[in-house]
Amino acid sequence: MQLSRRGILIGTGTAGGLLVAWALLPRRFDPPLAAGEGEHTFNAWLRIGQDGVVTVAVPDLEMGQGISTLIAQIVAVELGADWRQIAVEPAPVSGAYANAPLAAAWRSLWMPLAPDLAAGEDSVLAKRFGEREAFMVTADGSSLAAHEAAARAAAAAARAMLTMAAAERWDVAWEECEAQGGFVTHGKQKASFAELVEEATGFDPPDPPVLRPAAAAERAVDQPEGARPAFPRLDLPAKVDGGYIFAGDVRLPDMVFAAIRHAPLGEAKLGTYAAKNAAGVKGMLRLVEGPDWLAAVARDWWSAERALTLIAPNFAAQQKSDSAAIERLLGEALRTGDGSIIAENGDAAMLHAPFDHARLYRIAPALHAPLETASATARISDDKIELWIASQAPQATRKAVADALGRALDQVVLYPAPAGGSFDARLDTPHAVEAAIIAREVGKPVQLTWSRWQEAVRDLPRAPAQAALVAKTAQDGSLAALKVRVAMPATTAEFGARLFEGADPLAARAAQDRADPLAMAGCIPPYTIPHLVVEHVPVALPLSTGRLRGNAAALGCFLIETFVDELAARSGREGLSYRMAMLGQDIRLATCLQRAATLAEWSGGRGGSGQGLACHRMMLNDRAGRIALVASARRDERGIRVDKLTAVLDIGRVVNLDIARQQVEGGLLFGLGLVRGQTTAYADGLPLSGRLSQLGLPLLADCPEIDVEFMEGNAPPFDPGELGVAVAAPAIANALFSAGNTRAHALPLTGEFG
Repeated sequence: MQLSRRGILIGTGTAGGLLVAWALLPRRFDPPLAAGEGEHTFNAWLRIGQDGVVTVAVPDLEMGQGISTLIAQIVAVELGADWRQIAVEPAPVSGAYANAPLAAAWRSLWMPLAPDLAAGEDSVLAKRFGEREAFMVTADGSSLAAHEAAARAAAAAARAMLTMAAAERWDVAWEECEAQGGFVTHGKQKASFAELVEEATGFDPPDPPVLRPAAAAERAVDQPEGARPAFPRLDLPAKVDGGYIFAGDVRLPDMVFAAIRHAPLGEAKLGTYAAKNAAGVKGMLRLVEGPDWLAAVARDWWSAERALTLIAPNFAAQQKSDSAAIERLLGEALRTGDGSIIAENGDAAMLHAPFDHARLYRIAPALHAPLETASATARISDDKIELWIASQAPQATRKAVADALGRALDQVVLYPAPAGGSFDARLDTPHAVEAAIIAREVGKPVQLTWSRWQEAVRDLPRAPAQAALVAKTAQDGSLAALKVRVAMPATTAEFGARLFEGADPLAARAAQDRADPLAMAGCIPPYTIPHLVVEHVPVALPLSTGRLRGNAAALGCFLIETFVDELAARSGREGLSYRMAMLGQDIRLATCLQRAATLAEWSGGRGGSGQGLACHRMMLNDRAGRIALVASARRDERGIRVDKLTAVLDIGRVVNLDIARQQVEGGLLFGLGLVRGQTTAYADGLPLSGRLSQLGLPLLADCPEIDVEFMEGNAPPFDPGELGVAVAAPAIANALFSAGNTRAHALPLTGEFG
């Protein structure tokens, strides 16, 4: 990486100060893992017990995506461990586990003046930033990109140390020994890891570590349908028997419980309330006031919740979220607002009126609706603040609590808990600050849990948007020019202000009127289009917004793929061949499309067939993931019915086939939820749909047959969890049209517009 003196001086850090050369220096960290009795720590990633158990550190939030199994599998394969003796534990917050690829992808959020200095998965600048800031954020499917190489290297170093210990016993060269199944062997000689671990810690591993020829990988041909996975998920047994400890399961001595009421979204403060109404609630202890919330503390959560229901606090709001106002602002911006060019190709003059075809789209705000509502446990002493919480951004959570309580950052200890779903909701953790304040006021350990309604009230939804897509076509109907103009708040910049600057949701809204390339990345088509313009019209709304699973890909894929399908039908051409003609520069995505069509017995999307296509390509720095989906769908008296989803993906090397398939299936069903609802209108700053039963989420009876296939590939692995979300809505929308319904130009599909 070449850096000029001027380049170093103009870069900015998170606080906007000058980035000086010391920021590029390597960091050293205290050993993050502590060894228990009979255990030996080898490095930041693993320790081995004298009973042979290998414990692997997992830096990312486990929220159902299976990352704890993936990291453990990578270590087990490289180390040569017995899978039955693998254990995992959440890694402590440390720069040793920095997510450098995500820091590089989000570089414009923390280094806005010179972001290109930190571009690329291997960026030294992004790595140093991640180490310095303990940037352990779980997002954008970046976990494997961030941690596979480091985990492999750590396992290879430990394997070398174990083989060195065995080699010394047997008086042979350690390079001639083999580690497999928890044993080190040399010819007929054999010793278990348990026997060797104490001696092994006295050896120095080679630098750099000697890796095995092949990284962890699984192929479909080696995993016939119905076969037991070679590396079954480590978290499933405890989840089945109820032993898995989520944030809400934490119990501490003398702990009390808190429920809470929040002000509506917007500029609001706590008003009057009748505390005397809760006097008769058994177990009620006291009330704690926040600037825009009121908490009740009791011996049990139900008593605290009951007390707040009786008290019914009022909130004084100066600015309230209202859907009619939001739609008006978006519409005005789309028609007359100044746009920023995000992507441009060819001759922009080609995109001036008149156009051959144009469509208007509307995207409603969507709620996260995780199964587990927000929960945090806090315990405070003179020299320590302890937090038990599920967080996708643990260091930001620590900083927020330290700032709120006026403590030093190193006094805040965070014990990571898994999440019962998140869908990016736990990138923001205001409940950590609330729990810490309540614990300080009552002088006891406190567990705060939001009710389902409060989860909806405080949720930062997917940003609403309106979009106009216009096209000019050639004589044969092929797409010659495309303009994508989207009016929406700069939701990624807004999120970045909260994450990197510590801004509260109201203050972070100041970033909504900026150009936001990250929020618009999914609107850049994978197709070769001679003339293209993608334009963002930033809009400041009376609504705070957040990241939601699928993010930019889900927005852009819905716009592009429904519009392209409409253009194909308008030209009298079949949707598959119409797309294939534009994919000459992406043969692998074209192959995904063809294979999906073959598996689904694609009928050409003829009227009455009920079949629809969609495809998408996502990028994380230089890594690419591709997906093609064929959906079979219809409407009946019960609404939208999806009968089958057939997906083919190219995600490079697949580490764990079973988990990859689960991720795709989960993403497709999450996308189905966005098709059917998961959205809300707002009035007086409150969501009108806050209960799970009101969100139109798919029930078990609504889940379609799902067929998933992965293409063989040796490219670096790409996380598939977001890909399924991206293609579900447009494929289903196109299928509904082919089944005889009107074209969809809105999400959810139950609310047609324009």
